[in-house]
Order: sequence, then structure tokens, then C-alpha cells
Amino acid sequence: MGSTDMEKAEAHHSAAMSGRDFRRLGDFIYSECGIKMPDSKKVMLEARLRKRLRALGMRSYSAYCDYIFSPQGAEEEIVHMIDLVTTNKTDFFREPRHFEYLAGTAVPELISTAGAGIRKRLMVWSAGCSTGEEPYTLAMVLSDVAAECRGFQFLVLATDISTRVLDLAKNAVYEEERIAPVPWEMRKKYLLRSRDRSKRLVRIASALRETVKFRRLNFMDGDFGMRAPLDIIFCRNVIIYFDRPTQESLLNRFCGHLIDGGYLFMGHSETLHGLDVPLIQVAPTIYRKIS
Repeated sequence: MGSTDMEKAEAHHSAAMSGRDFRRLGDFIYSECGIKMPDSKKVMLEARLRKRLRALGMRSYSAYCDYIFSPQGAEEEIVHMIDLVTTNKTDFFREPRHFEYLAGTAVPELISTAGAGIRKRLMVWSAGCSTGEEPYTLAMVLSDVAAECRGFQFLVLATDISTRVLDLAKNAVYEEERIAPVPWEMRKKYLLRSRDRSKRLVRIASALRETVKFRRLNFMDGDFGMRAPLDIIFCRNVIIYFDRPTQESLLNRFCGHLIDGGYLFMGHSETLHGLDVPLIQVAPTIYRKIS
């Protein structure tokens, strides 16, 4: 059966989601993880949740709603639903100028002004790390800095709300075509090819994997559970899914964990215009915290 036939069969399997059920689920998703669900996303939500209806043997979205809001569903199903409704698009060295600025400007500045990486370990947060390409890119770039700067140490904390993508990130295995953006010299140092070349897989080297710590985090959670001050935050193409008040609240909470003079890197589709946050722009989509 082709993909189109499969989609038709799935559509036949479950009736369309009612407006009431969409509002119930949309309100819940917003309260649980801050992601807004306007009416324009109803078809998307239907399509993504159809997989869960099939897996659970349910024939209607109404039955799925009843399950999600039951004690058993709250315990067993919410993580699966969030995995499906969150978008996870990422690449190695995505927006390469960010990494050039990181190594050429941000890290040297933090070393000279705060002793970051020397007096204490440089702390970097990849917020919304998806399948791991961003934090591993950060680790490659910072490992190259460490090779040139004696005594330099760092840790990349990588978080995501989706347990599915975190499992993939921790496994650190990627199809060969995924690593195309990684410079050749870094491939030789930080990537291992599968012994079975026909599989066309690579794995992040263990020494690099040890510099990245993964954990699940929901931006709606209290203080994020951060124990050490952060020097740099990469939060790119994440806050676009939140409304403006939530964006402002989140960014202020990020800044609460960022050292004075610390850096925030954001996506090119995101803007701080009109938000009351203690950040100044130092380059396109790159900001520093002001005291």
C-alpha cells in the first residue's frame, strides 16, 4: 500500500476531530508546554494524533480526549502526545555564522571578562536540542577551542520536551548524509564510521559524547532545575511556537540563569522586538545579557 493509500485508510479509520475536542486538546497543550494551537493547526493535530489512535485501537478523537484526561491517560499517554505535537527540525552546523561567532568572539570575550572555561567550566545550554545535532556541533566547536586554549573546560547541557528525540540524541548515531555540513577535519576527530560500511552510519566519538549531558525539560516547569549559572544559551527556532507573553516570560527566566554578559543565540525567524528583556543585540540574532 502506497503512502497516499495508507493516509486514506487512516483517515477512514477515525472520524474528524470535533471543534470541541480540538479546543480541549489545544488548551491542554498550551497549559502543559506553552505551545499555541490556533484553528489553523487543527488538520496538523488530527494527522499527528491519528497515529496514536491507531496504536491504542481507538476510533474517535473524542475517545482519545477522554483517555488523555483520565488518570491512566495522564500517566501513560501525555508524553506520547507531546512527542507528536512538537516539531523537531535540526541539522549539524545549522546557521554556521553562529558557530563562527561563538568560537571567534563570544568564547574569547567570556574567557577574558569572566574566566569562563578557565576559572570554572564554561556552561552552555542547548534549549530544544531535538535529535542532538546542535549540542554535538557545540561540543565539536568548543573541543577545538579547548585544543588551542590550555586548561579550557566546558559542558553542554542539552534539553528537550520530547523523550523520543532525546533517545535518538543520546544514541548519537546518524545517517551519513546527515553529517554533510560537518567540516572534514572535525569528521576525522569526532565521528566514527560504522564497521559495516553498507549501513552508511556514523556515531559521535565517546570523548565528545561525554561533554554533552541530555535531560528532559518542559519550559513550563518552574526554574528549569539549573544548578550552575550559564554562560551561553542556544535557543533557536523554539520560542516561535509560543505567544508573545509566554516568549517574554521565558526569555526573562532564561536570563535569570545567564551570567551578566552571557550570550543568547536565537533563530533567524525570531525577534525580541517589543519584549521587555535585559538583552542587547550584538550581531544578527545574537544577544548579550545586560546587568
